[in-house]
Amino acid sequence: MIMKTGEKIHIVERRAFEGDVRRHFVGEIVECNDTVARARGYVFVCDRIKNEFVRKPEPRERIVSLIDARLVINIISPETQLDKTHYVTLTEKPHNRLIITDDGKFSLDVHEFGALR
Repeated sequence: MIMKTGEKIHIVERRAFEGDVRRHFVGEIVECNDTVARARGYVFVCDRIKNEFVRKPEPRERIVSLIDARLVINIISPETQLDKTHYVTLTEKPHNRLIITDDGKFSLDVHEFGALR
């Protein structure tokens, strides 16, 4: 099995179309098998007006396909405090960088082609 119960993950859902909502998820694996996992954590949705990711306040459980090519799944630090995660845009030259952090030991750069796209 590629993932284990208790591992923490960060998921980026790739958009199929330009107008699709940008969603990310950060959570912990509750149960999994070879093709699917149940994870408990937080959903982040991009607010198009503010152009920033906003975390939904309540934790959620999601069923995640491990064979869906639209999902980019990152295994993150076991010390990550999921309830404190949030996004920050760093405006260092030459490009803006989009970072998810818990303001502790965890920080992940999710910059692809520009944080403000």
